[in-house]
Amino acid sequence: MYDNVQVIIPSLNPDEKLAKTAAGMIEKGFTDIVLVDDGSDEAHRGEFGKIKESFPDNITVLVHEVNKGKGRAMKTAFEYVMKERKDSLGVVTVDGDGQHTPDDAAKCIDAMIEKNAFIIGCRDFSLPQVPLRSRLGNVITRNVFRYVCGIKVSDTQTGLRAVPASLLEYMTQVEGDRYEYETNQLLKIGSDHIAYSEVPIETVYIDDNQTSHFHPLRDSARIYGVILKFAASSVISCIIDIVSFRVILFFIPRIIEEALRSSIAGVLARIISATCNFLINKKVVFGAKGNSAKSAVRYLILALCQLGASLGLVALFTEMFSAGDWLKTLIKIVVDTVLFFISFKIQRNWVFKK
Repeated sequence: MYDNVQVIIPSLNPDEKLAKTAAGMIEKGFTDIVLVDDGSDEAHRGEFGKIKESFPDNITVLVHEVNKGKGRAMKTAFEYVMKERKDSLGVVTVDGDGQHTPDDAAKCIDAMIEKNAFIIGCRDFSLPQVPLRSRLGNVITRNVFRYVCGIKVSDTQTGLRAVPASLLEYMTQVEGDRYEYETNQLLKIGSDHIAYSEVPIETVYIDDNQTSHFHPLRDSARIYGVILKFAASSVISCIIDIVSFRVILFFIPRIIEEALRSSIAGVLARIISATCNFLINKKVVFGAKGNSAKSAVRYLILALCQLGASLGLVALFTEMFSAGDWLKTLIKIVVDTVLFFISFKIQRNWVFKK
């Protein structure tokens, strides 16, 4: 029996699968099921009432009068549990279309209790029943997460997650109201170094996932928009650096030795771009708060090392290819692109480490 945990099932315009999901969870031993009607239309709202009538002692129905999104529905349920279930050990979020089995929900809860950690139920995307769009989407997102955000998660799209009671308030403060909320959860626990663990679960896709309310174009744009924020600052600063380098180089008289011209332009361009990059990263990308002196010192050390590498490599290749201004600029683009990827990881893991 799982008396002190809650199964949270957000749903929009459900069919008979929602009732089967709820019944399966109760049969497994879950006694407290929280359904969230996220603004279903009149033709589908009755499903919630039928389930409540079938299991009056086990079902709680929370209602959004209008559709607010899956993320907002989950937050509504978290807030309800914090207020009404003071003895809760935690919750498990489950999709109402039958993709998450009661056994897997129980495995996630068991792991959550054992490890006191945020648990992610991960599917096997190599199996033949996985739709191509889901397989490709997960491979791309998983690798972007791993490189850009430093989070190693096998299944970034799973809705089966167990959250300890101690993290419920934390989860209500994560940004996002729709499908991007689940992505934001992963980004947030990664950046804040919250303990998490993965549990292998059954890979179930029903009717090629046709009942999903996930809209590939709209919601992928939201999700990748969140991820790209982590890289956008460095890209912008890189552009500022290249443009500044080219403009400054234009105004430096050619009577000055070529290598010195490049060095002067590189130093001034890097000062401009580095200042912009530090401010954007501190406030927007990494959300660093309080005294920034330590971060500034670390950033300065990194910037000096990166500057030296950039100047040295640009000078080396300029000499090798007897490059003029335009080829020199192209060389700088290539060199700084490589250094950009290296720098981002160092900033994430050291300069702005929380």
